[in-house]
Amino acid sequence: MNKYDLIQTLRKETGLTKAQAEQVVELFFDEMTNALTNGDRVEIRSFCSIFVKKYKEYTGRNPKTGEPREVPAKKLPFFKCGKELKDRVDYK
Repeated sequence: MNKYDLIQTLRKETGLTKAQAEQVVELFFDEMTNALTNGDRVEIRSFCSIFVKKYKEYTGRNPKTGEPREVPAKKLPFFKCGKELKDRVDYK
């Protein structure tokens, strides 16, 4: 499923217009992004939690040449699956 599919499903299930459904989906993702940018954790009960992990600077190696290279510090979003989602996906 991609963003377009989500918009179409929201439209069919709620009776919203395409523009309204698109606005709801965009607002949802924008607010999640804003929260993560501010260092907050996003938690959707029984589905997932998303938080930002901070990684320190380190010395890596160029895979082609083998030369050492400094990798700068970075922050990356980390997705952790909720128990109910795990159980639903693993259901046989």
